[in-house]
Amino acid sequence: MSVEMGARVAVVLKGWPRLSETFIAQELAGLEARGVALEIWSLRRPTDKIHHPVHDRVAARTVYLPEYLKDDPRRVLDGWRTARRLPGYAAARRKFLADLRRDPSANRIRRWGQALVLAAELPQSIDRLYAHFLHTPASVTRYAATLRGLPWSVSAHAKDIWTSAPWELEEKLDDCAWLVTCTAVGLARLKELAPHPERLRLVYHGLDFAHLPPPPPSPRPRRNGTDAANPVVILSVGRKVEKKGYDDLLDALAKLPRTLHWRFEHIGAGGLADPLKARAASLGIAQHCVWHGAQPQKAVFAAFARADLFVLASKKAADGDQDGLPNVLMEAAHQNLPLVSTHEAAIGEFIEDGESGLLVAPGSPDELAIALARLAGDPDLRARVAARASQTLHARFSFDAGIDWIAAALGGQAMERQRSQTARAAE
Repeated sequence: MSVEMGARVAVVLKGWPRLSETFIAQELAGLEARGVALEIWSLRRPTDKIHHPVHDRVAARTVYLPEYLKDDPRRVLDGWRTARRLPGYAAARRKFLADLRRDPSANRIRRWGQALVLAAELPQSIDRLYAHFLHTPASVTRYAATLRGLPWSVSAHAKDIWTSAPWELEEKLDDCAWLVTCTAVGLARLKELAPHPERLRLVYHGLDFAHLPPPPPSPRPRRNGTDAANPVVILSVGRKVEKKGYDDLLDALAKLPRTLHWRFEHIGAGGLADPLKARAASLGIAQHCVWHGAQPQKAVFAAFARADLFVLASKKAADGDQDGLPNVLMEAAHQNLPLVSTHEAAIGEFIEDGESGLLVAPGSPDELAIALARLAGDPDLRARVAARASQTLHARFSFDAGIDWIAAALGGQAMERQRSQTARAAE
């Protein structure tokens, strides 16, 4: 499927490129392959020193907005001078001031300044705006779209749904042309707040199977933890943040039977690196833990290939942040790895406990230890649940249908705007 040529979309992102958001890069590459012409407007410059191959497949021009207004005051001032002459300036300013009264923060002012620059510098050829994440990127997008008189849409994910104020979600849902979100639980939450629930749609991220490394040759090794020289390899990939539950996972690893020989490997960056390493040391398991830090896709899939099982101990963080349906679970399933995770957020929309993986209560190291020990010691069970997860993945989570819908919505609505402009010019 391809979109009628002429659709030009400005995609507003918090940062580009980001190792932890390959699902966004995958979507953008898919949209471009379907004929949607994109520009990326990023609120932050990249902090990762490496990137994935999928980022190289995205051809869109990237423009970086001032991350902090004080960093480029001349650009912000020029943006304001241009934006204040736009027909939508008064309406956009009213929205910003209403938001500022309820959220009197420096971050709110920064969103307005970034929106002024975005609206001022956006090429006339852009037909609509499309934001990833319903919090900061959607705020900037909403103000800029109002300034320019353009339609805007948004893709909501996890933290943005669960930690944003209800009043702000409701107003954005009222303003946007449509919204897609990647989990049924997130969709239900947003529909409770949406003045126009018919504008909301469930679109799972899925995986672009054609651009993933193939699964390793079957069958996998039949390690069962009885050989100290050949331990079971337990892998996790994710940011070292509270909602990923690595504190619970380390506690669970410390509770594994002393007769079980295992090695834990972790891939991912995050602010809790030092506390987690200290926790592993205090639990007496540091010698069994390997912390690789952030890694490119090639290294991640090499880790999938050498592992025996994959674990993600997701839970709700103290500030309400929680996962949606982590793509890394689907990537592990694609590589025929058996999965251990929790009944948190939307994970149960993919994993059926006892059939396509093992699920435990979030924040329960005791239950997690039992599930890990069960899979680590039973190669036949690992093979069975891994096969079922792979079947589920291919049957329900290919990304093509979702990308086709987004491409049609972006392209079709852009073309409708062009037709309306042509009609007005002819009057």
